[in-house]
Amino acid sequence: MKSISNKARIFGPHHSPQCTPTHQIGALALVVVTFFVTRLFDSCTYSSSSGNRLYGSVNDAAVFAGGGWPHRGYGTHLSLRIYVYEERDIDGLRELMYGRDRKIPAEACVKGQWGTQVKIHRMLLQSSFRTRKKEEADLFFVPTYVKCVRMMGGLSDKEINQTYVKVLSQMPYFRLSGGRNHVFVFPSGAGAHLFRSWATYLNRSIILTPEVSALAGEGDRTDKRDTSAFSTWKDIIIPGNVDDGMTTHGAKQAEPLPLSERKYLANYLGRAQGKLGRLQLIELAKQFPNKLESPELKLRGPEKLGRTEYFQHLRNAKFCLAPRGESSWTLRFYESFFVECVPVILSDQVELPFQNVIDYAQISIKWPSSRIGPQLLEYLESIPDKNIEEMIALGRKVRCLWVYAPDSEPCSAFKGIMWELQRKVRQYHHSAETFWLHNGTIVNRNLVEFSKWKPPLPLP
Repeated sequence: MKSISNKARIFGPHHSPQCTPTHQIGALALVVVTFFVTRLFDSCTYSSSSGNRLYGSVNDAAVFAGGGWPHRGYGTHLSLRIYVYEERDIDGLRELMYGRDRKIPAEACVKGQWGTQVKIHRMLLQSSFRTRKKEEADLFFVPTYVKCVRMMGGLSDKEINQTYVKVLSQMPYFRLSGGRNHVFVFPSGAGAHLFRSWATYLNRSIILTPEVSALAGEGDRTDKRDTSAFSTWKDIIIPGNVDDGMTTHGAKQAEPLPLSERKYLANYLGRAQGKLGRLQLIELAKQFPNKLESPELKLRGPEKLGRTEYFQHLRNAKFCLAPRGESSWTLRFYESFFVECVPVILSDQVELPFQNVIDYAQISIKWPSSRIGPQLLEYLESIPDKNIEEMIALGRKVRCLWVYAPDSEPCSAFKGIMWELQRKVRQYHHSAETFWLHNGTIVNRNLVEFSKWKPPLPLP
């Protein structure tokens, strides 16, 4: 009772005057004013810091649905822990990165359309999201450069298949989760033919790739084939690897031209590869040579364009046409933003990255591939320059999301991928081959505790 009396004296009427309705209204007003002043201050701080972005502020871009990137559709802050497997962790991983006898240097793989495998790996190694403790990781990244290794003769298809199975069987955490918290990167051309012998092991893993249809057979999201390892509901579409000479500060190979100085209405610069849409564009250019530039380019010889020359040609049109290639995506879509022409997608089944925050209808045009012909050129010619300039200006605000830069940059492809990965993180990571007991102990079918699992492990 004495202590209660003491508390009464300490917090008694002498120190706490009676709270009247006037006081309550005043306190409420103070809370409201404080809230709005804080929001205003945060907004000003965000705007002032965004000037250091790769290509200007994206916070005020109308092209981002619902307001500033990346908050719409993602959350308020990134909180990820990613374990990156090291070469020495797993027997065989080194071969998937450098080929037999380490004959393929990483520098040879960082360029071209397969460069995303190397770039994402390197950025994760230096990232603030990296953890060196497997037990605290939300996700596990498996570094492989298989497309480059295969194209440069480092491993055959059969060797890649066998080595992948060998590598996966040495990963206890892959077995524990059934692979659902493991991340793989597959760039252009990795192909379903490389998946057939081990696709079933990756049907729960997270795959990062720009090439949906090549990995999923022929049908993108609607694909039902058993060999499909890619699902747009499970996996992440990433931007293509645009040449660093166009995306790095002060290293542009071709500065954009004013619309009035561009020679052509539209262009398509690429090889035909026997693809119907590409062949149609090449024939259309012969009919309308003053409107459409579309030579049939070669891999070698006098018709081959160097990288600088390629971008100088690409910038010389108001619209850059992007037909499908071996799969539904095309690198020209991303390249067009850096020469500031409006991309025209001529690939009906294409899937684009970061669709939950970007309104692509404001920065590009998608035209039916079945209607490639004079009608397409007539339509493009009818669009006023004012509208073209508006689309280019909005595209200028989002192209930072196509740049593979470290996570220190507020807007980059890498940062966008991290936001997408965070959306994939789940608390529950166990598979059909994982069991647990009343005290939380994780065991396998033989009731062996997880800490005692020994590779090679049967794959889920």
